[in-house]
Amino acid sequence: MNSPRTAIPLEQQTVVVTGGARGLGSHLVRAFLGQGARVVVNHLTSAEAAQELAAAHPDRALAVRADVRDADQVAAMVSAAEEHFGTAVTTVVNNALVDFSFNGDERPHADTLTSEHLDRQFSGTVHGALNTVRAALPGMRAGGFGRIVNVGTNLFQNPVVPYHDYTAAKAALLSLTRTLAHDLGADGINVNMVSGGLLRTTDASSATPDEVFDVIASTTPLRRVVTPAEFADAALYFASPWSRAVTGQNLVVDGGLVKN
Repeated sequence: MNSPRTAIPLEQQTVVVTGGARGLGSHLVRAFLGQGARVVVNHLTSAEAAQELAAAHPDRALAVRADVRDADQVAAMVSAAEEHFGTAVTTVVNNALVDFSFNGDERPHADTLTSEHLDRQFSGTVHGALNTVRAALPGMRAGGFGRIVNVGTNLFQNPVVPYHDYTAAKAALLSLTRTLAHDLGADGINVNMVSGGLLRTTDASSATPDEVFDVIASTTPLRRVVTPAEFADAALYFASPWSRAVTGQNLVVDGGLVKN
């Protein structure tokens, strides 16, 4: 029987946050930096925002452009992180959202949804996560420690807005979370998901009317909408030593709207 491995404290971790330059990703970056971690701020089109985040913590943050859909670019990003920080990547947060807008009026409906819509979201969400995991896996295995945190959604449990393509991709990511957890546990690598609902406020939810926030708040036990910083706290938990015996789980952080 394997004995428990020593978990690495947050302040000793090297973390890659995909899509980390803005929106929820920037809150995730700030949360890890606030705990003393070294953080790679991955971006695709938000170079200025990524550089600004990194400049605020020049010794512990590095902005790297990479398209998560491209395995070679992701591998180069992980290599750049290892060279810059002098240590392997210990933690990956798969947050990047590629080519998607939360616009209920313009979303594809059942009669307009195409395989191209699905392929686009699977490419960014599922293939992107697989690319980051594969790039970081050798370093994690060599160190006998790894934390993979995937960003999900409560929409596949409570599809109040039927974003078919986005939700299907996130549901597939949950399946990958659980199968990877089973496959990598013996290597000391924990894989979990944090799923949010509407967050107040990110780039994705900035156009949401106040009355929508109010309606959602009124239906949650906490009577309020979760903030991006509160969501990031849950990601910290899954990366921290406190979760050393937790893997393959999906934690819904939405004020209690959805119950697992």
